[in-house]
Amino acid sequence: MNVQPVPQAQPADNLVEVRDVKKWFPVQQGVLDKLLAAGHQDYIHAVDGISFEIRRGEVFGLAGESGSGKSTTGRLVVRMETPTAGSIHFDGADISALEGEELRRLRRRMQIIYQDPMASLNPRMALGEAIGYGLKVHAPELGDAERHQRTIDMLEKVGLSPAQFFYGKFPHQISGGQRQRAVIARALITHPDLILADEPIAMADVSVRALLLDLMNQLKREFNLTYLFITHDLATAKYICDRIGIMYLGKLVEVAELRELYSHPLHPYTQALLAAVPVPNPHQRRTQAMPEGEIPNPIHPPAGCRFHPRCPLAAEPCAVEDPPLRALRPDHTVACHYAERFL
Repeated sequence: MNVQPVPQAQPADNLVEVRDVKKWFPVQQGVLDKLLAAGHQDYIHAVDGISFEIRRGEVFGLAGESGSGKSTTGRLVVRMETPTAGSIHFDGADISALEGEELRRLRRRMQIIYQDPMASLNPRMALGEAIGYGLKVHAPELGDAERHQRTIDMLEKVGLSPAQFFYGKFPHQISGGQRQRAVIARALITHPDLILADEPIAMADVSVRALLLDLMNQLKREFNLTYLFITHDLATAKYICDRIGIMYLGKLVEVAELRELYSHPLHPYTQALLAAVPVPNPHQRRTQAMPEGEIPNPIHPPAGCRFHPRCPLAAEPCAVEDPPLRALRPDHTVACHYAERFL
């Protein structure tokens, strides 16, 4: 098959463009380790040269096992972390090296929905004060009355009604699902363009997860939002995402639209993740073998394809050559030497 180069979307269609981004964290060493290392410094290769786009108005998902680099990638996109190398463009502007006041002004347009609402909400701050605090920082020109009214309106929009009742409540006085709605309200109060949703329903009861995803979809349409949705659960991603990128040990191994990825997974790792999704049928048995072992040490990642120590298809080239992302189907890229077997 004649392999075509990865197509690039037009810049006007992309809100975020990530190009060859790396994030290496230095490993802390004790005095003895430093003496024995003789000046050598080890690094955790959390993100190791990834490129992707997030189109305006879409939900772009990042999925993979714990330790694959999903959350670090999200923090890089919203500039909670500074990239070691590469570039990040937001709405056409390079934000890779922004600092100080320029970075603070950018925060209004980028907000985060955290995984654990109890940990991300100040236990000494009432919900109304916590949600409205973003307006204090990013819209200081607003008076107290208008800030209060906007906070009340946002509480209503996320389903915390009556809003006046919840305005004075503290995080420990409400349920987990209500706390997550408060975190969503806090993220939306500045009317951002991009929302990083980092495992946003992982701490919620199973009974309310679908309700929270419905709420996020509703708010996306109402506020014309773009989501970067991080999850380890492909069943959840199927419910909300438009496109999905699969990460493994700091690398993107496959990117495709939702239906395309589920119907034609081309990377063995993606196939294993999909096979691990539970099926609500006690008589249906899993037939595909799961990859053995765990994600390797990110300080010393394997040479070549990083999945090859666990891959059932691995051959000699896999241990030597790092496969690039390449387009094998329309809007579907994969980094695997043998992906053509699944076409």
